[in-house]
Amino acid sequence: MSYSLFRDTPAPRIQKDIGEAVVAGHPVQHAELKFSDQGAAFKSGVWDCTAGTFTANYDGIVEFCHVLEGEATITTGTGETYQVGAGDAFVLDAGLRTTWTVDTYIKKHFVISEVG
Repeated sequence: MSYSLFRDTPAPRIQKDIGEAVVAGHPVQHAELKFSDQGAAFKSGVWDCTAGTFTANYDGIVEFCHVLEGEATITTGTGETYQVGAGDAFVLDAGLRTTWTVDTYIKKHFVISEVG
């Protein structure tokens, strides 16, 4: 068993390769993985993204998000649209298809769990 305090957990800030997912603009995403279990089925960290539009599909995972800064519009594959901003917390369920539009910048904590 362990305890992981994010502020005490140095993690490299990695730029994600999202080339195939970009719909419009030139979004740049970074992630800092602060915790991962031994099998990487459960992980948590900090993610951010600059302006642009991209797709994100949640195949085999559930993601909890808590927005720290900025805002985005998330559109699901069935057409629902959600505005999220600083302070909002939400869950993206397994199998969900989304398109994210970030006008300026967004930063969030994330928790991802693989589902069978």
